[in-house]
Amino acid sequence: MFRRFIGQNKRKLLILGLDCVGPELLFSEFRHDMPNVQKLMRQGTWGQLDSSIPCITVPAWSSMLSGRDPGVLGIYGFRNRADYTYDDLSIADSRAVKLPRIWDYVGDAGRDSLVANVPQTYPVVQIQGHMVSGFLTPDTDTTFTYPAILKNQVLKRRPSYRFDVSDYRNIDRDKLLQNIIDMTVDQYRVFSDLLTDKAWDFAIHVNIGTDRVHHAFWRYHDEKHRLHESRHHLMSAIRDYYKVVDTQIGLVLDRLKGDEIIMIVSDHGVKRMDGAICLNEWLWQNGWLAFKQEPEIGTITQFDSANVDWSKTKAWSTGGYYGRIFLNIEGREPQGIIPKQAVQSVREELSLRLSAIPDDNGNPLNTTVYTPRAIYNQVNRIAPDLMVYFGDLHWRVVGSVGYGQHYTLENDTGPDDANHAMEGVYILVDPKQSGLGQSYTYQLMDVASTALNLMGLDIPKELQGRVMIHRR
Repeated sequence: MFRRFIGQNKRKLLILGLDCVGPELLFSEFRHDMPNVQKLMRQGTWGQLDSSIPCITVPAWSSMLSGRDPGVLGIYGFRNRADYTYDDLSIADSRAVKLPRIWDYVGDAGRDSLVANVPQTYPVVQIQGHMVSGFLTPDTDTTFTYPAILKNQVLKRRPSYRFDVSDYRNIDRDKLLQNIIDMTVDQYRVFSDLLTDKAWDFAIHVNIGTDRVHHAFWRYHDEKHRLHESRHHLMSAIRDYYKVVDTQIGLVLDRLKGDEIIMIVSDHGVKRMDGAICLNEWLWQNGWLAFKQEPEIGTITQFDSANVDWSKTKAWSTGGYYGRIFLNIEGREPQGIIPKQAVQSVREELSLRLSAIPDDNGNPLNTTVYTPRAIYNQVNRIAPDLMVYFGDLHWRVVGSVGYGQHYTLENDTGPDDANHAMEGVYILVDPKQSGLGQSYTYQLMDVASTALNLMGLDIPKELQGRVMIHRR
C-alpha cells in the first residue's frame, strides 16, 4: 500500500552514518581537520543526538532507523536470551528486526533505496532497491547483496572488500590501523559508485571504522586515559583516520547532483574506559550467585552456566559495555528460586547494592541502574531484569570470574581502550533551505520521523520520534 506524498515534496535523502562518533570530536576537536564535514555544518543544522539505552551499535542503529525504542524492538544487545533457559543466546542479526526501517517505508511508497553497511542487515532481505549488508556478515562467500547479482559488481570494484576488521582487539596496532583505513576506503568507494549507478530516492551508508579506531587507539589519543603514552607514534592515529573519513565523505558528496538532502548521524559517542566491574564475581562474593565448584581465584575463567548452583542463585549477569542482570525467578526460569511476589523488592535491593559498588580506589562510582519497564514503551522478547551503567560508562562489565576482587583494569576479551557515551551527533543539510547552525539536542529515534517527513512521506503514528526543526 503506497503512502501519499506531502504536496509535491519528492526529495532524495542521503544519510551517512558514523558509528561511535561524539560531538566533542566532530564538532570541536577534529572540526578543522574535516573540511567537507565543516562545510555541511556551515550550510545546515547540527547538534547532539542522544543515543538509545543501551548506547551500543546493536540496537542503536535499528532504534534510529525504525523510530522505536529497544524494548519495542525486543533487542538489548548483540546477543539476547532466546528463551528462559540459562544459556540459550541468539545473535541479533537482520532476522531479529521485526519492525520496518526507513527503507521499508520508502519501498511501500514505490520508491527506491540504496542501503550499504548498515548494522543488522545480514542476512539480506528483499527491498525495493539495492542492499550491501553490514558488519555481522561473515565474509564475501555469502550472499551479502540484494539483488544477489550486485555481489559480482561489488567484488569486481573491490576484490578485497570486507565488512569489518577481524580481531581488532588483538592484532598489531599499525597493521590494524591500515586494515581499518583499507576497509573504510573500499566501502565508501563502492557506495559512491552505487550512488551513481543505481536509482535511489533514499540512500544510507554506515561507517563501522570509526568505532573500531576508537576502541583500538583511544589510549594514544586521550591524555586522561590511564594507559596514555604521550610520545607514542600512534598519538595521531584517530585524528589521521578522521581525515581519511572526511576525504571519503567528500568523494561521496561529489557524486550528488546538488539538490539532495544530506544527514550525518551517529548511533552513540565515545569515552575512555577506566576499567571493568567483574559483575558475576561481585554477585558471587555477595551471595547472589552460587557455584557447584567455586572458581579458583587467580585463574580467570569464562562464566559457565553449567557450573552454577541454580538452587542457591538469585541473579547472574553477562559482560559487555553495560551490565545486564537476570533474576532467577520461580516459575519463569527452570530452577527459579525468587518468588514472583518478591521480585520487585529483590530488584530494588539489588539496584541499591549495585549503585554502591566503588571503583578500584574505593571511591563512589556514578552508576545508574535501569529497569526496562520504566524506560521503554513496551518490553518485548526477553529483556534483562536490570540494566546498569557503571561509572557514567567509564567502566564496562566483564562476565568472567576468578579475579578475587570486584574490578579489573583489563578487558577479558582483549584490549579495549574505549567505552560508549550517550551523546552522538547529527548534521542536517537541505540545500533549498537555510540551516539553523548549532541547534537543539534530539534523540536518535527522531531520525526516522525526520527522514520520512523530508521525503514527503506520512509518518506512521506508532513511530516514537519527532521531526527535527532544521531550517529558518
